[in-house]
Amino acid sequence: MNFSVIIPARYASSRLAAKLLQDIHGKPLIQHTYENACKSGASMVVIATDDERIQITAEQFGATVCMTGKNHNSGTARISEVLTQLDISNDEIVVNVQGDEPMLDPSVIDQVANNLTVSQMQMATLCEQVVDRAQYLDPNCVKVVFNQRGKALYFSRAPIPYFRDEQDFDLSLCFKHIGIYAYRAEFVKQYLNMDSSRLEQVEKLEQLTVLDEGFDVHVAVACAQTGFGVDTQADLDKVREAMATQCLNKE
Repeated sequence: MNFSVIIPARYASSRLAAKLLQDIHGKPLIQHTYENACKSGASMVVIATDDERIQITAEQFGATVCMTGKNHNSGTARISEVLTQLDISNDEIVVNVQGDEPMLDPSVIDQVANNLTVSQMQMATLCEQVVDRAQYLDPNCVKVVFNQRGKALYFSRAPIPYFRDEQDFDLSLCFKHIGIYAYRAEFVKQYLNMDSSRLEQVEKLEQLTVLDEGFDVHVAVACAQTGFGVDTQADLDKVREAMATQCLNKE
């Protein structure tokens, strides 16, 4: 199966300055993300950025970089510009790997690309089991509910599913969305012509517009650990600690 990985890498970050260039055990965060993507089955891995500081750093560690405009309001929009610049065919499978996911296992990237093909849905993404009640209630943890076919029913920052009776609370029904997407290049271009739905606007979740337009999003439990995304200094500290532990366990 042939697919490409594009890593949107925006410099600006409101909660952690220049987070993609933060050092994690001798390498910038974005390098860890890129190297993991290169270990997947992708035929091409590209970093899409709007800032020369990321471009220079990425090229120093040997990455392929595509410079994009600064006004994109989503990673998907940034990816669309790359598709045009590189003249990628409409039927190419593209996996959107967030730049701030330095612990993402390569097998997870292969999984979401394969799920797109097998499911024949317009998008594919992944999830993990919610670990505790605090995560279930956390609005920064996006939850997803999906049916037996793996078709997404809804994504929300709210705790879903909601348990009307406390005694029915069951973590096995609660899943955290992992922000990795697979779609065909043609669908990326189609997405950019969609008007942002009211649901997307209030929840700040772009995948809700896809559902609102009537398209299908496939969801599956990730086949390997995805680690932690980095949005804050606390997240960065947690990733550094977890990756240090991984290194010790390998010795």
